[in-house]
Amino acid sequence: MSEIPRLDLNEQIASIERAQAETRKFVSESAKLAAEHLKLIAEAQKLDRDRWLAPALAIAAVIGGLLGTASFIAKLITG
Repeated sequence: MSEIPRLDLNEQIASIERAQAETRKFVSESAKLAAEHLKLIAEAQKLDRDRWLAPALAIAAVIGGLLGTASFIAKLITG
């Protein structure tokens, strides 16, 4: 009869502890990646908002400049 290999209990416990440590490492890394993902989503939303905000502010500045110039010319003409 072939002999059944004897299981070393300490070896099995050490193996389980290594697996648990590796799992904790993966969970920690996953949490970091999720946080980075949320940060990148927020940055993308900000950039999307800025993409529309910049032209609107430029148009408002041009209109304000035109109205200021027209007001100045009107004051010059009327005395």
